Order: sequence, then C-alpha cells, then structure tokens
Amino acid sequence: MSEFELGRGDSVLKLRRGPAHVPVVPPPAPPSSAAPARPAEEPPGTAPVPPKPTYKEILSPIVGTFYRSPAPDAAPFVEVGTRVVKGQVLCIVEAMKIMNQIESDTTGTIAAIIVENAQPVAYGQALFHVTPE
Repeated sequence: MSEFELGRGDSVLKLRRGPAHVPVVPPPAPPSSAAPARPAEEPPGTAPVPPKPTYKEILSPIVGTFYRSPAPDAAPFVEVGTRVVKGQVLCIVEAMKIMNQIESDTTGTIAAIIVENAQPVAYGQALFHVTPE
C-alpha cells in the first residue's frame, strides 16, 4: 500500500509513501517454445560465489543523530583513510540529549563514511566501512 486516506467530518488525513503513482509492470512474457534457451555452460556442482566484502561495517547501536566531531568547531574524529584501532572513538550519536561515543570494534583503515554529519541514524544502520588489517 502506498497511500491511505481517512476522513471524519470536515477533516481528512492522507498518508502517502513513495511516489503518488506506482506504475504496474506487467510480468515478463514466457519464452517461446520455438527455440529453447540454453543456460551458460558451468561445470557441474559449482554455483556462483558472491564476493566477500573487503570491509567491516561499523553499525549504530542506537537511534539518534550522527556527529563526526565532538563539537561543531572541532575537527572530525576520523576521515576516509584514517587508521583506527579497536576501541578508538569514531563518532558521536546523540540520543535524548546524551552524547554516545561510538568506538571501532576492529583495527583497520576507514574506507568510507556512510552517513552525513548531523543526520538521523537508525539502530543497526551502517555508519562506517573499515578495511581490517
């Protein structure tokens, strides 16, 4: 469901998620029986193996607001390319006016900072990608 509307008297409450119109995509046509498709040749017993990520995600342990530095005029805790050690503070997540320091749970190098400064984060949301050593 992408839209919900409730009316009572003169009041109307309308909730919409996503675009106002969700296009309907018809199902794909079945393949013609004239020329059956041949799957790509693979050795028997082998399945494609998805590549392992080369990084470890640092996740938010709480819901709150993400801050890269301890104060608005201070330098960020880390930048992309910064070497970090286990237990090093990476950022702050503010929840209910309490500043919670988020520490690295691995030693490595910051490969990516996923969240923009002063943006809301959810529980379990990726904050950083760290390439482990």
